[in-house]
Amino acid sequence: MILHGNIFGSGKPFVILHGFLGMGDNWKTLSRQFSELNYEMHLVDQRNHGRSFHSHDFDYELMVEDLKAYCDAHNLKDIILLGHSMGGKTAMSFATKYPEYVNRLIVADISPRYYPIHHDAILEGLSSLNFSAIKTRGEADKALSNYVSEIGTRMFLLKNLYWVEKGQLGLRINLPVLKENVSEVGEALPIHATFSKPALFLRGDKSEYISETDEALIHRHFTNAEIGTINNAGHWLHAENPKEFYVAVVQFIKV
Repeated sequence: MILHGNIFGSGKPFVILHGFLGMGDNWKTLSRQFSELNYEMHLVDQRNHGRSFHSHDFDYELMVEDLKAYCDAHNLKDIILLGHSMGGKTAMSFATKYPEYVNRLIVADISPRYYPIHHDAILEGLSSLNFSAIKTRGEADKALSNYVSEIGTRMFLLKNLYWVEKGQLGLRINLPVLKENVSEVGEALPIHATFSKPALFLRGDKSEYISETDEALIHRHFTNAEIGTINNAGHWLHAENPKEFYVAVVQFIKV
């Protein structure tokens, strides 16, 4: 099975991988801007997310092979590869295993290290949504607010809502499998994995996902890496400060 991708623009292939509980469409606005610089954009939904296939199996090894199959199916070579959070881990793993596919790597707010599980409240909140009773997005938001207080996070999560059929809401994500395998999301990059082509790691200045102590680890795995900071931004740096994020990415890929 091939992953779902939203493809537009023409030119050099530029593939974007979303984070945990997200989807490629989260990147649509920024990607329209990138496409104007002669890039063919591929906003890819990873397995168990968005419009891609559901599977009982979920880990980075599989997601790397999913991306290779996607690239082969679309004849993509020498790609720009950008990944955020979980998508950044997939992108790192893919670049180190299949460097011949990747021209430049961009990783948004994640490092190669292990991260402990920290999505418990979000997953509990999404699991609590009773779509027999919930009939509108507003009702879903109200129910989710009992678990997730931050409105921006709720809006991000509720992009997974869709109409299964008339009058029946549901979630696009494969929630049971993602809950069962959530520990996989924090797994570290294999210790000997390396990538020597240009790489850019961008962190939000209000985020704790990439700390100063992570910098040596990043350079150990990615010997030609730059590390930059996006101001006035947390973990969703591309959404919180899209202008600065756009400029940083364009400066890197246009060299």
